[in-house]
Amino acid sequence: MQDTDRYISPLSERYASKKMQFIFSEDKKFRTWRRLWIALAEAEQELGLAITDEQLLELRSHAEDINYEDARRREKEVRHDVMSHVYAYGLQCPKAQGIIHLGATSCYVGDNTDIILMKEGLSLIREKLVNAIRNISEFAEKHKDLPTLAFTHFQPAQPTTVGKRACLWLQEFIMDLEDLEYVLSTLKLLGCKGTTGTQASFRELFDGDEEKADRLDAMIAEKMGFAGCVAVSGQTYSRKTDTRVLNVLAGIAASAAKMSNDIRLLQHLKEVEEPFEKNQIGSSAMAYKRNPMRSERIASLARYVMADALNPAITSSAQWFERTLDDSANKRLSVPEAFLATDGILDLVMNVSDGLKVYPKVIEKHLKEELPFMATENILMDCVKRGGDRQEFHERIRELSMEAGRNVKEKGEPNNLLDLIAADPAFGVTRKELEEKLDPAGFVGFAPIQTERFLREVVRPILDRNQDILGQKAEINV
Repeated sequence: MQDTDRYISPLSERYASKKMQFIFSEDKKFRTWRRLWIALAEAEQELGLAITDEQLLELRSHAEDINYEDARRREKEVRHDVMSHVYAYGLQCPKAQGIIHLGATSCYVGDNTDIILMKEGLSLIREKLVNAIRNISEFAEKHKDLPTLAFTHFQPAQPTTVGKRACLWLQEFIMDLEDLEYVLSTLKLLGCKGTTGTQASFRELFDGDEEKADRLDAMIAEKMGFAGCVAVSGQTYSRKTDTRVLNVLAGIAASAAKMSNDIRLLQHLKEVEEPFEKNQIGSSAMAYKRNPMRSERIASLARYVMADALNPAITSSAQWFERTLDDSANKRLSVPEAFLATDGILDLVMNVSDGLKVYPKVIEKHLKEELPFMATENILMDCVKRGGDRQEFHERIRELSMEAGRNVKEKGEPNNLLDLIAADPAFGVTRKELEEKLDPAGFVGFAPIQTERFLREVVRPILDRNQDILGQKAEINV
């Protein structure tokens, strides 16, 4: 039965996937601690310390079955989470009790686990980001030739195509993917460097053998699936690492928010609509409404992630010398929650982009209302070609455009600019001739070609490299 008498994070109840929740779960964390203790003991044995095969076997046999109650009871006494779990592990492994955590500090398990979890979290984020890119690229391909009003300052401007606009969303997500892959490729473990990062305890354990102390780090990294450990550290890995990781997540959040804001505006215009399920309720009061709640949720969660990214930046700037503990409580909140929120954002992006509905007739209607204004440049050029004075015709078109604009805004009438121009003998052109100049496809420039080229040259290679992770569908909880 669900607890209803205490706070439960909506990130776990409403937004984040089970996969991401598991990565930052207690089970994952403490099992990783035990994997690290096993890796340390194995490496120390291989480097000549007196650790027996029997002790290692005992440690491995209890790698998964964590005795949480023993750990919790001990932590109430000693107020130290790592030593409580060392104690609990030792109860299960009495023969290995004396060599668990040998030579290490708390940050050996704490910091290395944080790096491991962030790496796995980034890998899951990467999978979802690539699938979102796939969805949006298919939408762009489908609508690459569909003319639509473009906007600058949210005022009608030269038309683009629906597909070309989607490429603007894609471009930003691809920038995020590049940033993510770079940070992911540079993540290194802390290793086992001791209280202030000097490896002093291992100098003692290995009788001053520097090579063995260095090999210990490399062996632990290999056992844990990493290319290496950081070259230097204090007691902790640099908290700037958390800053870099959360900046990547904040970048994804910003890109998602931009896309979601565009969709919300387009849904207001009734040109594009996010998925709306058969039994979904848009408003408790107005039954007819189809609110863009998924896009709004993207924007809402994105705001949280972007603000959350300040936490590790401030934390890293405030670490004194080789370490202080004012990072711990903040990290426990800011890092996992940034991952959970970004995971929820990308599930929504995948869901929305997989089911976007386009209404070409509404798009065409809006275009026709504005195209007469946009055609004036072409009309002006034709007049000049026939020997007219550009400045005179420019002024006359400006005056007629202002008159047509007043008719639309003040009288609520249709745009009659073409009628005004056709009725002016100075232009010498009929209404039919003017209408022939209003084919929307003639106003979108190279938008369809730009879209095709972008999808072919930029997006397709990304998708081709990631065929093994494509095809994911996102489920949203509410």
